[in-house]
Amino acid sequence: MPHTRHHSRRHFLQSASVTTAAVALGLHLPPASAKPTDYSGLQTDRYLGTVEFLAKVEDAEVFTEGPAVDAAGNVLFTNVPVSKIHKWDPRTSKLSVHRKNTNETNGLYFAPDGSLLACEGSAARVTRTNAETGEIEVLAEGFKGKRFAKPNDLCMDGKGRIYFTSRSAVDDPAGENVKAVYRIDPDGTVDQILAFPNVHMPNGIVTSPDNSKLYVIEAHPDADHHRDIRVYHLNDDGSVSNGRVLIDFYPGRSGDGMCIDAAGNLYVAAGLHKTRETSETLDTKPGIHVISPDGELLAYRETPEDTITNCTFGGVDLKSLYVACGTLLLRIPTLIPGKPSYRPGV
Repeated sequence: MPHTRHHSRRHFLQSASVTTAAVALGLHLPPASAKPTDYSGLQTDRYLGTVEFLAKVEDAEVFTEGPAVDAAGNVLFTNVPVSKIHKWDPRTSKLSVHRKNTNETNGLYFAPDGSLLACEGSAARVTRTNAETGEIEVLAEGFKGKRFAKPNDLCMDGKGRIYFTSRSAVDDPAGENVKAVYRIDPDGTVDQILAFPNVHMPNGIVTSPDNSKLYVIEAHPDADHHRDIRVYHLNDDGSVSNGRVLIDFYPGRSGDGMCIDAAGNLYVAAGLHKTRETSETLDTKPGIHVISPDGELLAYRETPEDTITNCTFGGVDLKSLYVACGTLLLRIPTLIPGKPSYRPGV
């Protein structure tokens, strides 16, 4: 949820002083064309079909997030402010409540063994739910003696390591870790691999199909902060290096969540229909943006209401893109399947 704050300074990427600082940090800035504001000449029909409405969430408050698809094809997604996980069954087209009292769980991810990984925001922890017993195991709940900021989104690599983003509001509450990206190793070791001020507001996160890259969305609502997607080389030990900006959404609303197809293209939930008391503009259109591994905007499909937050692949052929969007769960057929690891059991 955005915190209201306004600044009048120009975008940080247009500032010579910040450019110098970025170079000093080893961060390669994008070319001027690496912005999604030009939506002409796209090849959307080569990537995305028509947006389909699946279900509408009826709750006192609704902010849907974190879709993930289990081995049976059920779509689980969260309603963060009321601490619920919903389930949509593709066989019956029915929506039900899968779990209550989820500690404002946001991002979800199914591990290869079918267990459900979750970012429990208000509990400041990452958990794993056993697929057979339903037992919930706490995987991580702090770093160096301090609680996390709110864990937000997560993914896995081919070695079973979990990567997650953690960020509270614009200002970090006292006594918690700064906004950061963490890795949980299979033995339970937790390491902070990126941290403020090198990252400002980390959000969506994915690994490439070949596990060589880690992509992180930056989504700070304040002026002169990161609103982009950054790509890092993922080293054998799970650390990252050679970071660069893949695509820049500033001054519009950045991406929130994303997923990746088998060819390495990103499917990013970004943009707004109307402004929301932040410095974010409407330059980024609201919907799914397909972005190549080189940072080129390939396709765009508009979604019907604010706020689009996240997406994942599912379906029998991994060619269904499930999208959490405001009060809605949507599906968009794709021509390229998601990376194989989106199907539990792979």
